[in-house]
Amino acid sequence: MRSRDSPGQDGPAEEAGGDGGGSGSPGGGTGGRALGDFLRARRAAADPARLGFPGDGKSRRVPGLRREELAELAHVSTDYIVRIEQGRKRRVSGAVLTALADALKLTDDERLYLFAVAGVAPAPPGAATAAEDRVPKSVLLLLDNLTGLPALVLNRRMDILAWNRLATGLLGDFGTLSEGPRNLVRLIYLDPSYRTLFGDGWEPMAKEAVAVLRMEAGRRPQDAALQALVGELCVRDERFGAWWAAQTVSGPRQRRKVYHHPMAGPLTLEVEVLAIESCPGLSLVTYTPSPGSHSEQGLRFLAELAERISEDDVAAAGAGHGARGARSRNTLKHHR
Repeated sequence: MRSRDSPGQDGPAEEAGGDGGGSGSPGGGTGGRALGDFLRARRAAADPARLGFPGDGKSRRVPGLRREELAELAHVSTDYIVRIEQGRKRRVSGAVLTALADALKLTDDERLYLFAVAGVAPAPPGAATAAEDRVPKSVLLLLDNLTGLPALVLNRRMDILAWNRLATGLLGDFGTLSEGPRNLVRLIYLDPSYRTLFGDGWEPMAKEAVAVLRMEAGRRPQDAALQALVGELCVRDERFGAWWAAQTVSGPRQRRKVYHHPMAGPLTLEVEVLAIESCPGLSLVTYTPSPGSHSEQGLRFLAELAERISEDDVAAAGAGHGARGARSRNTLKHHR
């Protein structure tokens, strides 16, 4: 076993052993390229003045902190930073990661991601399974009884697994999509109607979706479906590719969003993402208007409209018109 660098010289002990090339995949017990890419991106995004390095009259060739400045703040050697960023440092201790996170003033989400791609933070199992994506009957019943609020069930990749009638009225009929395209991030980027629906709020919404996917990719590097989704969107949308490369990470947030609905007009809704404790990886997403607001009236209008459409479908099916998409009085929609 190789000796460690002196803690007195470089602060947190710089682990030795395993300085060979990383695997290139985030997590899984090795830093690799994912850790190096993320650290380099956060260093480039840092404000030197905010971190105690005011302008010295010399122009900076690259934005952000220099490697030696980050090394000084984290109490490690500049060579150590170089090795991490080049993917040549396979094992990085929690103490060093903490020092780097503190030096860069990372957000809570960025700190979690840093530990995840270094293989230090506990990470969920690799690939999502069919069982993980199965929505319990109790949750389907809850969705069906949320008649006054649009609601969805999403998995970690933001695949849309279940939804209620009012979610269809607000966001479109997911039942017309096959399971592959039935993904909220894919719709945000590739469906033109979603850009119209979000209006000026589309760009922050789209950036947030990328940051959430990036966080999940760090936690679950073996999720082949997630890798395929990211690859597809990088190819099909330049902005997704650019924002993905920026290495921004974030967990889901409660956020007020404005939806420019073609029939109900502008709707201001609080979007809440609630973890389903009985099903790790699944979340219930609700869209709530302020009491007595125009948005509440707009959702009530959409609910009444959806109810009339449902009754017409049932009547058409009963008359023998072969309404393929006819709905029963229980209008909950879900796949499988």
